[in-house]
Parts: sequence; structure tokens; C-alpha cells
Amino acid sequence: MHIEKNVFDNIFNTVMDIKGKTKDNLNARKDLKNICNRPELEVDERRPNAMPKAAYTLTKEQKKKICEWVRSLRFPDGYASNIARCVDIANLRGTWHEKP
Repeated sequence: MHIEKNVFDNIFNTVMDIKGKTKDNLNARKDLKNICNRPELEVDERRPNAMPKAAYTLTKEQKKKICEWVRSLRFPDGYASNIARCVDIANLRGTWHEKP
């Protein structure tokens, strides 16, 4: 179960482009030059801190729709916790992976 949660968290944080949690960082973009041919995602050497947005990241409106959808999910009693409490629409992120 922990492996599935970690995979979900990594994919979700990368798609939602959550700062500090995404796996799409500067080092990953530098590795693209050596590993695969994706010049549209490579870091510009003249501006090393400016990364172009990837096609798989969501826009602000899409992030808001995802957060609202997750907030509206309902589960049977005892099946899952109240996920609505774990969605922060103001910051457009899920907080289910954070400790209280």
C-alpha cells in the first residue's frame, strides 16, 4: 500500500506542480539533455533557473477543478477518511500526505 501511495503522491505533485514536492526539478531537466531528445523541456543555459512548463502540468483552472472534484468525493463509512478535509482549494493542493 505504501508503494502505491508514494507513486500516486509523486505523480499528483508533479502534475499539480506543487513547489517542493514535484519530481520535475532543475536537476531532472538537466538530465533530459543526456537521456532523451526533448529540447522543448530542456533548461536554457542562458537562464538556468527558468524552466519551461511541461505539457503534463495543469493550469490554475484545471487545478481548481481537480481540487473541487476531490473535495466532492464521498465514500462509505469506514472505507476512507474524509478527503474533503484534506483539500486546500486556496493553495490548490492536497494535504493528505502531510502530518498534522
